Amino acid sequence: MDITKHAGQAPLWRNLASRLLNQTAILVGRVVNEALAVNGTHRYQLATLATLDAFGAVSQAELCRRTNIDRSDMNAVVNALEVERIVTRVSDPDDRRQNIVGMTETGKARFERLKAGLAEAEDRALAPLAPADRQELLRLLRILHDYHAVPPPSAESRG
Repeated sequence: MDITKHAGQAPLWRNLASRLLNQTAILVGRVVNEALAVNGTHRYQLATLATLDAFGAVSQAELCRRTNIDRSDMNAVVNALEVERIVTRVSDPDDRRQNIVGMTETGKARFERLKAGLAEAEDRALAPLAPADRQELLRLLRILHDYHAVPPPSAESRG
């Protein structure tokens, strides 16, 4: 099904915010994925590199928590990045059960290229919006995300 066509759709379906958010995410996601692919990277690798850039070397478990990436998936991500010498992984001297992951100079250069490619991709994805509208969209998306990212209270906590 071609999600870019909307002629002949029922008004309810065409104007359903949840559907538009989903379909737009798919379409914009394609633009971002193409930008990442130019550098041989995918979203999980981007999340990992962005986290390491922001917080420095951290345990692999902390990377999982900060990125919401499952442990087995994170292991595969770190393995792939390690093979490319984008990250290093060493045993934590304080807790040998944990690994500390850090970004190499090669990784820092890759991350800078990724940021430039992402900025261009976001410009293409948001091209129809004025700068103020882009900021407003980001503000509204953060509100929606943060509201829905918090689990609803359990029946016990409601009393």
